[in-house]
Amino acid sequence: MAPTMSQSVAPDLSPPMSHAVAIDFSPLVKIYVNGTIERLIGKSSVPPSLDPKTGVQSKDVAISRRRGISARLYLPNSVTNSTTNSTQSKLPLLVYFHGGGFCVEHASSPTYHNYLNSLVTAANVVAVSVDYRLAPEHPLPIAYQDSWAALNWVSSHFGGGNRSEEWLSRYADPQRVFFSGDSAGANIAHQMAMKLGSDRLNGFKLNGIVLVHPFFWGSQPVGAEATLPVVVSLYMTALWRFVNPTSFGPDDPLFNPTMDPKLRELGCGKVLVFVAGKDALKDRGLYYGDVLKKSGWKGVVEVSETKGESHVFHLFSPPNKNSEAMLEKIVSFLHQS
Repeated sequence: MAPTMSQSVAPDLSPPMSHAVAIDFSPLVKIYVNGTIERLIGKSSVPPSLDPKTGVQSKDVAISRRRGISARLYLPNSVTNSTTNSTQSKLPLLVYFHGGGFCVEHASSPTYHNYLNSLVTAANVVAVSVDYRLAPEHPLPIAYQDSWAALNWVSSHFGGGNRSEEWLSRYADPQRVFFSGDSAGANIAHQMAMKLGSDRLNGFKLNGIVLVHPFFWGSQPVGAEATLPVVVSLYMTALWRFVNPTSFGPDDPLFNPTMDPKLRELGCGKVLVFVAGKDALKDRGLYYGDVLKKSGWKGVVEVSETKGESHVFHLFSPPNKNSEAMLEKIVSFLHQS
């Protein structure tokens, strides 16, 4: 989330008036004085397909055409290659929320499509990658509302209700549901688990959540945050106000869940949090895990630190021993009883 000095952007050849930048959240997005929104990353898209490397099959579904909510569904090789899948045991269901500071990226971007292919084949799960609407055109809480609508759609396929999507009703186990996300998507995964603590959805049971480098912050520094350059905290806080202009600030429980008086009501039994050693968000993730343990919540939380790595390194760097270890830990978490 923090700004980087190495980010390069193609030269702007638009009329002179467009050159003036009104709001700059590089490396994510820029807003020009004429109102033009320039997203700097996460703009490309790939179609759903049968992935030749993993054998994972994907397809896109519309959840609400009126509101512009959709998802990309994934089936693992164990289903797509099976000749006896009519009697096959149902698989865990993973609902994934992509990152991008609530303002860039989408479920069909190459980054997330490739990652979901890898995760689905490694974990042997059915996955739903939610495509929520982005700020600033659709400021928060719209991303949360879209994500909740997606969960309602998913749950409607269980318990004798909606059977429109066979990949869910036939192959997904409603008693083994997990949420996951990275960065802003991890924020959403936490908030959806919080909402499930009070607003139950019929049809499925949320077992746990996996939060990768969650985009949380707060007004008071925790851990080593006080040693970070001042610009980091200013950037985090300003980005939050940009995507959620009606929020009262960085201690909003939507951004700082440790300030949520209902944290103990988190609607799952286990949480796995990943933090990265070189990530400005590291100490916030560690603090979240510590506060959750002491909140009175009756579940189990594990925080795993990957030393020497940066924010969402597993998405943008070539696979290495650290990303492989992260994937192995996630797979284990999704299959633990």
